[in-house]
Amino acid sequence: MIRSLYIQNYAIIDELSIHFSDGLTIITGETGAGKSILLGALGLIMGKRADTKALYNEGEKCLVEGYFDVRSYDLKEFFRANDLDYDEEVILRREILPSGKSRAFINDTPVNLNLLQELSNALIDLHQQFDSHDIHNVSFQLRMLDALAANKPLLLEYQEHYRAFQADQHRLNELTLRDRNAAKESEFIQFQLKEFRDANLQTGEQEILEEELARLTNAEEIKRTLGAVFNYLSEDEQSVLGQLQQMVISVGGIRKYAASIGELHQRFQGLLYELQDLSKEFERQAEETEFDPQRIQEIQQRLDIIYRLQNKNQCPDVEALLELQRNLETQLQAFEDISGEIVRLQQKVAEAETRLQALAARLSERRKSVIPGFETQVQDMLSNLAMEYSRLQVEVRPMDHPGPTGMDEVNYLFTANKGGRLASIRDVASGGELSRLTLVTKSLVASAIPLPTLIFDEIDSGISGDVALKMGRILRSLSNQHQVVVITHSPQVASRADTHYFVYKQVRDDRTVTGVRLLSDDERVTSIATMLSQNPPSESAIRNAKELLAGY
Repeated sequence: MIRSLYIQNYAIIDELSIHFSDGLTIITGETGAGKSILLGALGLIMGKRADTKALYNEGEKCLVEGYFDVRSYDLKEFFRANDLDYDEEVILRREILPSGKSRAFINDTPVNLNLLQELSNALIDLHQQFDSHDIHNVSFQLRMLDALAANKPLLLEYQEHYRAFQADQHRLNELTLRDRNAAKESEFIQFQLKEFRDANLQTGEQEILEEELARLTNAEEIKRTLGAVFNYLSEDEQSVLGQLQQMVISVGGIRKYAASIGELHQRFQGLLYELQDLSKEFERQAEETEFDPQRIQEIQQRLDIIYRLQNKNQCPDVEALLELQRNLETQLQAFEDISGEIVRLQQKVAEAETRLQALAARLSERRKSVIPGFETQVQDMLSNLAMEYSRLQVEVRPMDHPGPTGMDEVNYLFTANKGGRLASIRDVASGGELSRLTLVTKSLVASAIPLPTLIFDEIDSGISGDVALKMGRILRSLSNQHQVVVITHSPQVASRADTHYFVYKQVRDDRTVTGVRLLSDDERVTSIATMLSQNPPSESAIRNAKELLAGY
């Protein structure tokens, strides 16, 4: 609720502060004294357009600050989502600089006007003649029905399921879109994989094949060289091995003369054995090496496949190609998983929608059950407020699919005239009629709906006497549950105040300045008596004013 409003350098206001009670605050004053200017200043912290023409002193900035108690508004998530420090007491501030620039603040943190407007709309419900009111809003109309039907627990259950349903539906839409877009991509990946799978690549095979190809293409040279070495070692008349063998025998004959010669003999004999093994290996490989044109062709064809895949995919070796193949298989599996996930989500969404439809049907039934009584109460209360021919009809139409609040589309139809055609409230209600309709409907749901501070301007336009007295009682009753501020010309309405402010004009330094003061009990009597008669008021008006206040 709003605790106080501070205004500096705005219109014909030099500087003033006004404090608001928890219940009903009444603001009265002379015509043109500046009551509407207060609302204009309030509009600045509600995000309304600023104009330097509104500056009292053109060379100084205009400042408007509203102090609010927000403990009961459940706004922590709003502050967290917008990276603002939460406090139970919030200050909304708007500044208009002489240059024409405008600045907005929430608890001294600069914010844009949209954010200021969003927060202020949760804190202040301002009703002025010809303004747009929330009773036009179909979502608020539905909230009123739910409040009357005590639907809160059932609605919370429905909304919990609806959020899960929405999340699954959103995921399903995403996957369906991906699945459609993935069709061509999946086809291309399958084509790539077919190339890899047909190639049947093996780790390390490129090096083995390249080595084998080198051996086969040089087979004659290899055979000739290895054969010559074998002959030189073993087959010639003066073969190396034959000569070495004679040398080993000779050294063996003298090894008994010295231990060191024995060691040399062992080493020499080992060398002989190693050369004999080498000779045999040279012989074997020379015999096995054959020029094989068919095998060379096979290897070249295989390597061509590998080289083509490497060039096409820009991979340096077979291992990189195999890694790419594994990645493609993973991608293809993901596409296949999408199809399975789509089927699973389709079933889940269908089951959730069936569950939501059942809950929505219960909500709808409860809403419809309170409509006749609500329509009758509204009509009776409006009749007491000099709108005896008015009629409200609540129209509920089913929707095709579940929405955030069920499957009902609600529209309030209204007429203020006898025999008048029922039509949407926005199209038929005048400013005064709309204010009274708003007052009546909100008073009926006040105990069940958390409402922001309600501010009414000239809600009593065109009424007086007993009707005004009844309006004052409704406002008073409404203020027992919600903070209400009323700007009024009606003494009957003013007599119901918890706090009564009087707005006046005075001339100071050759300029007209608006002031506001809190009236004492005696001043209230005089003010209401003046509203009843003249200034100064007559004795009978004073007695009448005291009777009105006593009736409070």
